[in-house]
Amino acid sequence: MVFIRNHLLGYGVDPAWVDTLSFFTLISFIALICIIANFFTRQVIIRFITHIIRKNKFKWNSILLERKVFRKLSHFVPAIIIYYFASTFPAYQKVIEPLALTYIMIVALNVINRLLSVINEIYQSYEISKTKPIKGYIQVAKIVVIIVGTILVIANLMGESPILLLSGIGALSAVFMLVFKDSLLGLVAGVQLSATDMVRMGDWISMPKYGADGDVIDISLNTVMVRNFDYTVTMIPSYALISDSFINWRGMQESGGRRIKRALYIDATSITFCTQDMIEHFKHIHFLSDYIVSREHEIEEYNFKNKINLSNLVNGRALTNIGVFRAYINEYLQHHPGIHKEMTLMVRQLASGENGLPLEIYAFANSTKWAVYETVQADIFDHLFAIAEEFGLRIFQNPTGSDFKGMMDQPES
Repeated sequence: MVFIRNHLLGYGVDPAWVDTLSFFTLISFIALICIIANFFTRQVIIRFITHIIRKNKFKWNSILLERKVFRKLSHFVPAIIIYYFASTFPAYQKVIEPLALTYIMIVALNVINRLLSVINEIYQSYEISKTKPIKGYIQVAKIVVIIVGTILVIANLMGESPILLLSGIGALSAVFMLVFKDSLLGLVAGVQLSATDMVRMGDWISMPKYGADGDVIDISLNTVMVRNFDYTVTMIPSYALISDSFINWRGMQESGGRRIKRALYIDATSITFCTQDMIEHFKHIHFLSDYIVSREHEIEEYNFKNKINLSNLVNGRALTNIGVFRAYINEYLQHHPGIHKEMTLMVRQLASGENGLPLEIYAFANSTKWAVYETVQADIFDHLFAIAEEFGLRIFQNPTGSDFKGMMDQPES
């Protein structure tokens, strides 16, 4: 300031205007230095760093550029210059220095937040992120950084020690607990979910209470985002996955097989003993020929050994159409290309009821893809519904309008 003032007086400037002109000249000089320094930092230093980074093949380098971390660092330069020149304005030094430091702190907080985001993105590029996501921890770190940064900024503006402010926070702990309740619950839930491996990115989960049935696409501090199969998105609170029940289909997907558990309802009045004509007919069915011969020999041997009187079908052992049909279904599934042969496969009878006798198929498709699974299941039941009559069996269903119409159209006797 003195240097500029002496030069202005040397140029013959009116002494009454010298102090004012010196003040504005110095401000203009500092502003010019800040502009030049910022321009040089952005156009030379940052460009040079960007050029070096782009030559590297590391993925994290490009993420740093996309997040503009280095560009944010350039904001430090003007603030440092202003802070350095604050002493040239003794009357305003106590105002300029805190404001410059505040700006530096805000820029630092912004840079740290961006670096934390970069860390998360870099981590997500690795396969382990699907099983051990850290997004929740990153969000907690951001909250801590913001709280600490806010305390430092307020302490700087007040000209007090941050320790004094921190000592007063104890009294506000109850308020913080209320304000950050969801975040704290989410943090605890996130640790539990990660430690117990309950949910991973990409898992198919079902949670009817929240209308969720789809793939997990994001796990954050407060919420788990699920993209449903109709492409809607459901947001589930993280702690709800700990407190409520849900289905995770990961085990099924990893096993390589998806369960088929469905029953055919057989009209009980169509179940009967096999006649000789029926047995001869069954012998010509590819999957049954060996079974019929084997069972006939076994039954004949049993009846002969026990001297059974075969004049009545009630005596001894005999083939039934439902038993033969069950054996056929079992063989059919054993040879079906869409059925997993290494997993449980059985055809069983359930307790009969008002809808007939349930003949349940319990097997696993060899694909976990939804469309393939449904195709395999439909293909099996299409076939079984169509061939039931070949065994003298009727599929049960309640009378329909066409049934009643047929009864009414019959001529009266």
